[in-house]
Amino acid sequence: MNILGIETSCDETAAAVVADGRRVRSNVIASQIELHRAHGGVVPELAARGHVTAILPVIERALDDAGASEKDVEVIAVTAGPGLAGALLVGMNVAKALAYAWGKPLVPVNHLEAHVYANWLTFPDDQAVLPPPELPAVCLLVSGGHTELILVEDHGRYRHLGRTLDDAAGEAFDKGARLLGLGYPGGPAIQEAARDGDPRRHDLPRAWLGESDDFSFSGLKTALLRLVDPYRLPAPDPRRSPSTPFAEHRPPSFRDDLPRVDLAAAFQEAVVEVLAVKTAGAVRREGARSVLLAGGVAANRALRERVMREVECVAPEVPVRVPRLELCTDNAAMIAGAAYYALRRGEQAGWEADIAPRLPLVSTS
Repeated sequence: MNILGIETSCDETAAAVVADGRRVRSNVIASQIELHRAHGGVVPELAARGHVTAILPVIERALDDAGASEKDVEVIAVTAGPGLAGALLVGMNVAKALAYAWGKPLVPVNHLEAHVYANWLTFPDDQAVLPPPELPAVCLLVSGGHTELILVEDHGRYRHLGRTLDDAAGEAFDKGARLLGLGYPGGPAIQEAARDGDPRRHDLPRAWLGESDDFSFSGLKTALLRLVDPYRLPAPDPRRSPSTPFAEHRPPSFRDDLPRVDLAAAFQEAVVEVLAVKTAGAVRREGARSVLLAGGVAANRALRERVMREVECVAPEVPVRVPRLELCTDNAAMIAGAAYYALRRGEQAGWEADIAPRLPLVSTS
């Protein structure tokens, strides 16, 4: 079964063709990072406009890369939420139009569930094709908007173990990078700076929250702010470009003696340690048969290594699965992969399908 996946939840326009929920035949991503870099973060209206421009060429290229046509595609899958409303609408409307024109089933996909299913995907150039992850699995889902610890009991059955009480891990990295003047996006900037730093030179707090599996990063951000403030120079007046109504983002200026790399290393270590330790604790308590990392922050090298180390200490027989880097950030292959299992559960939509910008993975009601 060939599924065409479409993803437009935030600032990546993506399309992919995936066979049987696992084999990635094509995966095309048009990033908007340069568009939003000048503003220091994603501007929702600009993101939606960018999707309108990019989506049809991206879909055409995904089909070309897969050597497929509309006749080869059996299902259209699209992100329904969570995400930015304007961005989601672009993908949903295009997916509906294609499903109607081609006479194909339409499957709306939960973006968070799709991140989990990135761990099921394989590529033609993989030297060894691993079997699907064994369930139940503990999944650490960490991105710019979400930080959740989930028990994947079976396909489509999830139990929340913990979630962030304030900032998501990716959001914390973005804010930490902004405080240090490292630029956008914050995750890769923090990782790059931390490579040359010593995390032991600055003692930043960890919010363990007792026996809870929940997370909190707002206090860590405040602690970094207090360390950085003495080095900050007066900020210039913001400038506006005549071609856009949005103020240009100008990074802060600092004294030359700001210990930037050591602070970046300490900040990254504080985030990673809590994520990894709580994940390993959940593995031991829940009797999981595998561990899954998912989301954009799963691309962080320090997090990958620390999770593997912590799990090795408590359950050496439990494998840790991490998607390829291109599948950690938002992509359409994960949408198509998740749709395969959703379709097996009988989840299909008609033309009444709509977006859900705040769609949860597990209902809290």
